[in-house]
Order: sequence, then structure tokens, then C-alpha cells
Amino acid sequence: MPSPSAVRLSHADKVLFPGDGITKADLAAYYESVAGAMVPHTRDRPLNLWRWNAGIGGARIVQQEIPKGAPDWVRRVTVGRRAGGSVCHAMANDAATLVWLANQNAITLHVWTSRADRLDRPDRMIFDLDPPEGVDFAGVRRAALQVGDTLRDLGLEPFAMVTGSKGVHVVAPLRRTADHDRVRASAGAIAEEIAQRAPGELTTHWRKERREGRILVDVARNTYAQTTVAPYAVRARPGAPVATPLAWEELEDPQLRADRWTLRTLPARLDEGGDPWAGLRRAARTLPA
Repeated sequence: MPSPSAVRLSHADKVLFPGDGITKADLAAYYESVAGAMVPHTRDRPLNLWRWNAGIGGARIVQQEIPKGAPDWVRRVTVGRRAGGSVCHAMANDAATLVWLANQNAITLHVWTSRADRLDRPDRMIFDLDPPEGVDFAGVRRAALQVGDTLRDLGLEPFAMVTGSKGVHVVAPLRRTADHDRVRASAGAIAEEIAQRAPGELTTHWRKERREGRILVDVARNTYAQTTVAPYAVRARPGAPVATPLAWEELEDPQLRADRWTLRTLPARLDEGGDPWAGLRRAARTLPA
């Protein structure tokens, strides 16, 4: 396994974020700097890579298959598709792999909700709170707190993450006893209950024309082979915002925004307070009946 600094970058000065002057070298340096916090959340999970070979102003490539020419030390897992065939996914198990993926212009990494040794048994339940344009972020914070209260009532422990885009993910770590279908069904029932408590603010309707300006409580990430943005992943948006795990009480902060932390500011946050999700795996609970 090479050290991250031994991974050679091609065209290191390529500008990936034109409005901010952020280069491929900057992206690689960021991922190396946060690897200690990030890798525990990506290790042994199949990855989908969101690549921008011409920078964020160009076309996006969503790639499941590990890039051609991947070195032998990049860990991988072959996943059978329900419709037939298979896909060989990369896994980000170390800092060197994060740097190598940055060299592939993989700005944003998305991970499965299950790990390679038991792909059919997710270890987290995810509620993606997706607001429409123009909704004050205070409403998203309130929705996340409501999800957390409901999960605690069910004996689960909630964790929150601003996505670096528009919304918040609320995550409940699970013991690996239920398959994706059961987790998705349970998440759907919980989401319906939460939406019914605040029908003027929340909805589970997927079609935008039926949301009527309400925040979507989305549970689709709990489906087999679906992915979710990895904690500490950079988003391909101006300023290079980062998907940032929170301490739960930070949801009470009126200054909180989904894009509050960026590639340039997130490392200092980790240096000051560490990873708020460091205890997530230890908080796993059995999915209630």
C-alpha cells in the first residue's frame, strides 16, 4: 500500500472548480487531509464515482465500474446485479485510494448502505430531507429534529449530516439483521408518519408537482444497490461545499446551512472537534418490528 503522497497525479494543475481556482491537486490534498475521518465511513462499501473530467462546468459521468487501470492495491468488490451480470466496484479503504480517485476526477463519492461482506444487510437507515427551491433552511432543520425524535421513540439513535447541496440526511445505524426490502419498508412507514404530523411542511410524494412547496422525506436511498453521498465528500458546486457530519445539537443552530463547510474550511473543523460520527457504528441498533 503506497503512502498518499506517493500517488502520482496527472495534470495536477487542472482547474476543477473554475470560479474558485480549485485544482485537482487541491482536491487530492483535501481527501488526504480528511482520510482519517472519512475512511471509516467508506471502508468496505462499494462506490459509485461522480466524475467531472472537464471540471464542474463540464459533463458529469456517474460510474459504477472501477476505472480502467486501477492499481492492484485499490480494494474492490464484484456485485451481482438483480437483473443479471455483475459490476466490479472500487472501495475507498485508505487515504491512498482517496487520492487516486481524486486523480480520476472523482469529485464526489457515493457509497452503498451495506458493506462488502454482507451486501444484502444494510447497516444504516437514511432519511434524505430534500427541500424545494426557496424553502428556508430552518424548515429543513425542524424536519430533521422531527425525524430524530421519531427514531428515538423507536429505540434507534439518529445522526445528522448536511449534504453540501440543499438538505440534510438523518441516519440511524443498524445491526445487520434485516435486508434492504425490510429496511426500506420500515423507513417508508416512518416517513409517512412524520409527514402526516406536519402535512403543510413535509411530504413523501416523489413527483415534484405533488410536493406543493413541501420538503420531501425521501427514503429511496435504502433500496438495494442505491447509494448515498459519502460523509466528507466534496460536492461539484461553486465553492466546493462538503457533505459534513454534525453533532446533533448543531441542528439547533440558526446559522446552519447545507453548504456551510467547504473543501477549504472542513479540515480545520476536523482539527478542532474531530468527527462527530466517530461513534456511529457503536450506536447500531436492531431494526424494530
